[in-house]
Amino acid sequence: MPYVYDDQNIFAKILRGEIPNNTVLDTEYALAFHDIQPQRPVHVLVIPKGPYVSYDHFAKEASDAEIVGFTRAIGQVCDMMGVSIDAGDGYRMIANSGEHGVQDVPHLHAHIMGGASTGRMIQS
Repeated sequence: MPYVYDDQNIFAKILRGEIPNNTVLDTEYALAFHDIQPQRPVHVLVIPKGPYVSYDHFAKEASDAEIVGFTRAIGQVCDMMGVSIDAGDGYRMIANSGEHGVQDVPHLHAHIMGGASTGRMIQS
């Protein structure tokens, strides 16, 4: 099944400037902004500027420049927010995909969460 991008999702509207955000970083290929319902003291969303639904979609169809730009933006955000291994005590990065991944917005987004322990991963 092909990836179908909904250009009316909230992140597409943020990228078009229709909905305001609290910007952390704005680059050619990515936008990072504070989550409106933070789950940790640091909770920033990093999104690519292209129309990608999930990470697998992005990995398969984005240009090399988009992939590098998005990845570098994540590194910059971690440094800026003081959670990178060099600048802090670490972070959790989450990118939910699809129904089983409980993805709420159908636009690739990475949650960068830190500033406090995020606890263990899923346990059975």
